[in-house]
Amino acid sequence: MNFRRLTAVARKESLHLVRDWRSLTLALAIPLILILLYGYALTLDLRLVPTVVWDQSRTPESRELLSLFQSSPYFAIKGFHDDYPGLQKELDRGSAMVALVIPGDFAGKVQAAKPVKIQIIGDGSDANTSRLAMGYAANIGTIYALEVASEQKQNQGRGELKQPMELIQRSWYNPDLRSQNVLIPGIIALVMIVVAALLTSTTIAKEWETGTMEQLISTPLRGPELIFGKVIPYFCIGMADVAMAVLIGKWIFNVPIVGNAALLFILSAFFLTGALFFGMTLSIKLKSQVLANQLAIIAGFLPTLILSGFVFAIENMPVPLQFLTYIVPARYFIAILRGIYLKGIGLEILWLDALFLVLYALLMIVIANRNFSFKLE
Repeated sequence: MNFRRLTAVARKESLHLVRDWRSLTLALAIPLILILLYGYALTLDLRLVPTVVWDQSRTPESRELLSLFQSSPYFAIKGFHDDYPGLQKELDRGSAMVALVIPGDFAGKVQAAKPVKIQIIGDGSDANTSRLAMGYAANIGTIYALEVASEQKQNQGRGELKQPMELIQRSWYNPDLRSQNVLIPGIIALVMIVVAALLTSTTIAKEWETGTMEQLISTPLRGPELIFGKVIPYFCIGMADVAMAVLIGKWIFNVPIVGNAALLFILSAFFLTGALFFGMTLSIKLKSQVLANQLAIIAGFLPTLILSGFVFAIENMPVPLQFLTYIVPARYFIAILRGIYLKGIGLEILWLDALFLVLYALLMIVIANRNFSFKLE
């Protein structure tokens, strides 16, 4: 091996990297972005789970129990209701993930040193959070029971309570807390991102790299006709993938759709359209298949996996990342998928998420068409 020729090739490639600033930036940015995203978002710790309460007792004893929940780093009490429909509405909307029900005879049984039952209801559409929250709630119930027993022992000479606090655990929307019930809807979003953003991110760039764009320029074809014509096949593939994922989820994993299947497909079409034109925009701007694919992974696939609430609960992320999730379209789409799949809710609750998907699709269509030009550079 000739060292002189070796260094010449290395120098040539180094100059190429320096001049191709986009490739160099991506090469340096990808590890940094991955470390930051995974470092902050990848956590199974549970903190400040939004909780609603139905306190039927409304006594100093029940307020003391609630103060333990409120002072805990695991729960954040967001509101009070007077019936189950009120609690269900909060869980349906996703504004609460846990509901606590304290019975009317709570204070009397505590004072009489009799066993008392409280109920905690978890949102089973996030099985992991629901399971952890119930475990933490049981610990708080045990702490409260020990405090009551200690106080009674000091004041009345008795401090032994047989089963002083029984926590009745219920999981709505996913009673068995099956992980497949939660994962299948999220996987649909991942599949659509892969089909849409990753595949369309190379379409226009491929025309420029292979030299066929010059031939298209010489035809009467107009820009929007080219863009929409290239998107249509991938749209059909994407919708077929949605149908296939739904059928596989039902027949193989036993995850049926509780809500309106037609609404699911309609809203999936809007999400797919936005993702397709997002990938098309990358292809138009970068004109490089490699760069467009890399950026599609960074800006499309990774946010869907990490920042959408699919794998990691958004409530557990640092506040800056929580704000960042609001611009991730998959966050709204996964909320829609889980709402229709597991909760059986419709547009009366999901209208805001649906509106975001419609605006996302329209915005991506406009951006892609405005950035495309039938001109040689």
